[in-house]
Amino acid sequence: MTYESRVPDHPYVLVSQEATEASETLVMALRFLGFDAHIAATGADLIREVCRRRPDAVLLDTTLPDGCGVEVCRRLRAAGVDAPVMFLSSRSDIEGKCQALAMGGDDYVTRPADLTEVSARIRALVRRSRAGGLAPSPAAHKLRAAGVELDENTRDVSLHGRAVRLSATEFALLRLLMRNAGRVISKGEILDTVWNYGFQGESGVVETYVYYLRRKLGDSRQSVIRTVRGAGYMVCAGDPAHTHGTVA
Repeated sequence: MTYESRVPDHPYVLVSQEATEASETLVMALRFLGFDAHIAATGADLIREVCRRRPDAVLLDTTLPDGCGVEVCRRLRAAGVDAPVMFLSSRSDIEGKCQALAMGGDDYVTRPADLTEVSARIRALVRRSRAGGLAPSPAAHKLRAAGVELDENTRDVSLHGRAVRLSATEFALLRLLMRNAGRVISKGEILDTVWNYGFQGESGVVETYVYYLRRKLGDSRQSVIRTVRGAGYMVCAGDPAHTHGTVA
């Protein structure tokens, strides 16, 4: 099975926030911008709608009438739902953002948000979800390094033959590192490539996603993804013991 990188003409977007005049205005504005946008006023509504039809993206408020949006995202991921999730919140602190991303979010926008930027970010998420996060190589193939195998066509990932389930953003990050195995990739380059809009220049999101990638890969000793102090990250090419650099 192959994945097209083209964004659909009218991406199906579920907006999960309390049903108010403001949320209705947001949905109408997204429709005007070309999205097939619909509101799910509660976390329960969102889960029900996602099970009925997979959205191209979810715009999720961190505060919902029936609970916490971050917890709803965690439940979606636990159920195997891989649709991109962008949080919309009035919280601007790094701790809140990292918590939302740690529970499976792919992006985070704080209010007041510019609608043009929100639209562009949603389209970037949809594109990344369909293409695995990077423009396809001339001949997509399997990447192998440090015991990890990544199939650019099917988006399957395995570690020593064991399947590893990744979100679209986690896949994009791992793919970038594996395409450059043996070379240090800076946080800035990761932000520019994986997060098209630099996530407001906050490198903490990179650290969070590297942490979760390592956890899924069982990489507590950094035998797959190494931190090179003051430089960035790299996937070890060949025998990790022969890779040079100052490791954190």
